[in-house]
Amino acid sequence: MAIKSITLPDIGNYDNTPVIEVLISPGDRVEKEDSLITLESDKATMEIPSPYAGEIKKVLVKVDDSLKQGDLIAEIEAEEDSGDDAETPSSQEAASQEESTKEESAEAKPDEKPAETEKPVPAGEKPAEPAAQAPQTPAPVNRQSAGAAFHASPSVRVFARKLGVDLANVTGTGPKGRIRQEDVEGAIKTVMEGVAKGGAATGAGIPPLPEIDFSQFGEIEEKPLSRIKKLSGKHLSTAWLNIPHVTQFDETDITEVEAFRKSLKPRAEKAGIKMTPLVFVLKALAHVLREFPHMNASLAPDGEKLIVKQYINLGVAVDTPKGLLVPVVRDVDKKGIFELSEELMAISERARNGKLTGEDLSGGTFSVSSLGGIGGTQFTPIVNGPEVGILGVSKASMQPVWDGSDFVPRLMLPLALSYDHRVIDGAEGARFMTTLSRTLTDLRELML
Repeated sequence: MAIKSITLPDIGNYDNTPVIEVLISPGDRVEKEDSLITLESDKATMEIPSPYAGEIKKVLVKVDDSLKQGDLIAEIEAEEDSGDDAETPSSQEAASQEESTKEESAEAKPDEKPAETEKPVPAGEKPAEPAAQAPQTPAPVNRQSAGAAFHASPSVRVFARKLGVDLANVTGTGPKGRIRQEDVEGAIKTVMEGVAKGGAATGAGIPPLPEIDFSQFGEIEEKPLSRIKKLSGKHLSTAWLNIPHVTQFDETDITEVEAFRKSLKPRAEKAGIKMTPLVFVLKALAHVLREFPHMNASLAPDGEKLIVKQYINLGVAVDTPKGLLVPVVRDVDKKGIFELSEELMAISERARNGKLTGEDLSGGTFSVSSLGGIGGTQFTPIVNGPEVGILGVSKASMQPVWDGSDFVPRLMLPLALSYDHRVIDGAEGARFMTTLSRTLTDLRELML
């Protein structure tokens, strides 16, 4: 046995990610891949597994610490052959990295004054703006971007999270618009004063729902929402309020696709792959997005430009015990059916086990939400902003279809396309759905 250092691995393009849970203590016995700590990014929570099996000797992080790749987490008396430490930094190197991080974060930028020399802005008053610049309202949070739409230290983020304050709605008065604790407190006071006067409780001017004591009508039970549901709830509310939605419905004949899929099942099972109808939807969708590039785009924050992506990364909604997650399958247009099936299986499994990384959840260009395995005829999916479109897939059913001389049984798949009406008009949306339906009905379209 030997004492080994456990450091934070590469979790994607994230720096200074806050620790929200420490799951180990000195003396604990852990197995390889057991979770050590939980981090929370702007998109999701991430559990960091142990690369070794053995006994924890030291825990070198605590809740509210902010970590980056290579920072020291713990020291473990590792069992032999429990992991490859060829690339693991020594304790001294990791401690040096940790100390360096602390020094860097404590260092003030040359053009910034210390926070204590600033005068806090009284509650209810707006900070002074430069004479040549018009006042600006905070941009909505973009949950799919690598960073946040606001600047705040980890301690302020933790303080705001504990009080349930969305920092996207707080105006920072610190250097370069940085949000300070006083700004969070002022935002809470402003909201409370507005509610006390009977005004709206949100920046969007939407009055809050009335509070009701449901216990007066019978027995109740209060259950906290999972972190994933809290984060996704805020994102969905932002998307619903900021994106003018239009939803178009259609049914497509997938009789031949289903026959083709069943013919491939023996080959897929031999390879250990589960091939679902959703994989064919993803492949057809990627083909059609090439023909309709505006559906594979995002509207610029100023509303003046359209950012058209030359890559096709499809977000696929996955139902997990803690809530809905949308991991991203990359370069769908460049992959075959078997490769896509294998990747979709792997990423769905990671989602259900809470093993997704930040990279898994970022970079999507269009989303798909499939309820085919559960049931239902149609539903209205919410656009996963800043994307401009999302496809809802319901359960296929056998229906009588008129072929010109008789009714014949055909397998029909219900589809629902929601899109941002600022970017996509009704005619383009209808053409998109018609093309997608034609492609799914006859996969030879993929050859054109």
